[in-house]
Amino acid sequence: MRALRDWRSNGHGAMLATVVRTWGSSPRPAGSQLAIRDDGRLIGSVSGGCIEDDLLFKYLTARPREWGMSTSPQVVRYGINSDDAYKFGLPCGGTLELLLEFDPNSDGLENLVRTIEGGKLICRTVVCVDGAETLEITNTPAELSFDGKILRHTLGPDYRMLIIGAGMLSEYLATMALFNGFAVTICDPRAERLGSWSLEGVRIVTEMPDDAVIAFEPDQRTCVVALSHDPKLDDLALLEALHSGAFYVGAIGSRRNSANRKSRMIAHFNESEESLAHLRGPIGIFIGSKTPSEIAVSVMAEILAVKNDAPPLPREFSVAAMKSPDLLS
Repeated sequence: MRALRDWRSNGHGAMLATVVRTWGSSPRPAGSQLAIRDDGRLIGSVSGGCIEDDLLFKYLTARPREWGMSTSPQVVRYGINSDDAYKFGLPCGGTLELLLEFDPNSDGLENLVRTIEGGKLICRTVVCVDGAETLEITNTPAELSFDGKILRHTLGPDYRMLIIGAGMLSEYLATMALFNGFAVTICDPRAERLGSWSLEGVRIVTEMPDDAVIAFEPDQRTCVVALSHDPKLDDLALLEALHSGAFYVGAIGSRRNSANRKSRMIAHFNESEESLAHLRGPIGIFIGSKTPSEIAVSVMAEILAVKNDAPPLPREFSVAAMKSPDLLS
């Protein structure tokens, strides 16, 4: 949406394609979007690539013949038959329907992006008959809905990750978070730990981690991960995160360190086993990881599983259980 806003504000024509319905197996879920500029530049994805190529070709060379000269949104469907599925690389039985919007209003895009960057959810409604668009701020996440005439699509801020502690593991985890669409912030008040930080695209803050968590205002699209191994940095930050809306709060460490952490919180901060039930540690999914890069894969996999509301994994995938076989009995 940022790119589309910039293109339109600079005078470029552009098309926005949104996946509005799917049947069977589909490469991208409803709500996925692709923007194509009038010079062939594109951003986003609605499939594995073949549908993007077809949309690009039609938009640049065949729009008058394929979609007419109307500026009203158009509905197109891919994968209706086996020939289409093969041609466009769709899974067996997969069909997806797209709504194509031509030259979205630049003022509307500016308001949309500004609202999302302000940390708010916004519902974008598009009427197919004439392309009329309305924007309404909302507090409630909602699935995309489309009845063939009206599209309602709720958009919101990036998922965010706050990492406590800078180091090699933090750098690997931040890298994975970035390419999974998270906005990443690293917090570490220790200047010597930040001196070797080299990853671009990550916000860095240097206040005490508990203050950083408060300023971060974690919500249901936020995860907080403590990787410093220093209780003076981790404990208070984790407590602040636990009493926020963060969907995931966890800390690196052994089973013994994780147990000691909970004991400290119960003894000194009036917490209880119940209030600490959502504190994860040792974090990660058991994959036999030993190196920082492998541990980062393990941690990122667990975060994504929680984010995507995946079914609970068997205990054999628990780091704590696998490091203590008696827990499996």
